[in-house]
Amino acid sequence: MFSSRLPADLAPNRIGRAVARLRGAGADFVDLTESNPTRVGFAAPEGLVRGLAAVAPRVYDPRPLGLPDAREAVAAHLSRAGRMVAPERVVLTAGTSEAYGHLFKLLCDAGDEVLIPRPSYPLFEHLTQLDGVRAVPYALECHARWEIDPDSLRRAVTRRTRVVLLVSPNNPTGSFATAAELDAVAALCRKHDLALIVDEVFAPYPLTAAAGPSVLDGPPDALAFSLGGLSKSVGLPQLKLGWIVAAGPRPLVDRALAGLELICDTYLSVATPVQLAAGDLLAGGAAVTARIAERVRANRAALQALVARHPAVRLLPADGGWYAVVRIPATRPEETVVLDLLERERVLVHPGYFFDFPREAFLVVSLLPEPHRFGAGAERMLANASDAGGLVSSR
Repeated sequence: MFSSRLPADLAPNRIGRAVARLRGAGADFVDLTESNPTRVGFAAPEGLVRGLAAVAPRVYDPRPLGLPDAREAVAAHLSRAGRMVAPERVVLTAGTSEAYGHLFKLLCDAGDEVLIPRPSYPLFEHLTQLDGVRAVPYALECHARWEIDPDSLRRAVTRRTRVVLLVSPNNPTGSFATAAELDAVAALCRKHDLALIVDEVFAPYPLTAAAGPSVLDGPPDALAFSLGGLSKSVGLPQLKLGWIVAAGPRPLVDRALAGLELICDTYLSVATPVQLAAGDLLAGGAAVTARIAERVRANRAALQALVARHPAVRLLPADGGWYAVVRIPATRPEETVVLDLLERERVLVHPGYFFDFPREAFLVVSLLPEPHRFGAGAERMLANASDAGGLVSSR
C-alpha cells in the first residue's frame, strides 16, 4: 500500500529510543547534538520578528521564483559576503530541503544518480529517495585537512549520474572545498554533462578569519547552484526561507530558471510575509550571526583545550560550520559509546556512523550549546570515551 520511497523500517533506533525514554522521564542531560539556534539562547531580536506582522499581505500576488524585493534582498545579503549575484538568478524556496527537491526534479529522472560526499549529512539519503533518485557516495579523506578524493569521485560517475553535490563547509567535517577542488569538480561536470549543487548554508561560520571560496566567486564552466537560507544564515529556522542561486553558462542558466519557475509555480510554498520581511531579516539578523560565530569558535577552542588533556583522543581539523568531529579509541562500537554516555554520563552525542564515516570510531558534536553546558558535556564525553572499557564516570 505504501511507497517504496519511504524507509522500510520507520521505528526509531536504539539511541532514539533511549533519548525518548529519558525525555519522557524528565531526565536532564547535556545535548551535544543540538543544532537549533533558537533553543540555545539565540532568539532573534524581538523587533526583528515583530516586523513580520507589519508586512502581513492583504492581497495574494504569487511569484513562482519569489517576490522581486525578496530576491534582491538575498542578492544584497550575498554581496555583503563578497558574492556578486544578479537577483534574477535567485530562486526562493521554503528551506534548503525543498531546494534540493526542486533541483532533483529539475535535473533527474527516476532512477538517476546524485553523487554525495561521505562522510556528510544523513538527510541526503532521504531527500534523494523521496524524489526517486539514488544517492551514490564519493569519499572525503582526512590528511592534514579534509579533501575530496578525486579518484573516488571520478569512479562514482556512471551513465545515470546527473548531479555532483558538494557541501562547503561540509557537515559534519567542517571542510571548505578549495578553489582548486571547485574548479576540478566543475571540469568533471562539464566533461560528463552534469550539474553541480553546492550547499553553502554554513558559509557564514568560518572558524578562522577568512571564509572559504564559493562557487559564486566566478562563473563556473558547468551549470551550478548555490544553496543558502535563513535557518543558518541568521539563525531563523522557523521562518522557512531558503534560496537557490543559479550560475554557469547563460543558456544553461536560462533553461534551468525556466524549469524552476514551473516547479515552483506548481507548489508556491514560500509564504508571502517572510518574503516581504526578507530584507530586514537578512540585514538585522547579522548581529545574531555574529553571536553564533563567536560561540562556535569559543566552544571549539574549549574543546581543543579539553582534547589536549586526553592523548588517546583527536579533534579532527575543520575550516567552518558549527560541528566538531572527535576521533576516539575504537575499543567499543560507536553505538555502545553513545548509549553509555547517555545512560551514565547524561550526555548525548552523535555516533560517526550517522554521517557515514567509513570506519570507527568517531563522535560528532554540535558547537552551538551554551558554553557552560558544552564544556561540562564535552569533559564528560572525553573522559568516558578515552577510557577503553568505558568504566570510568567523571561525575
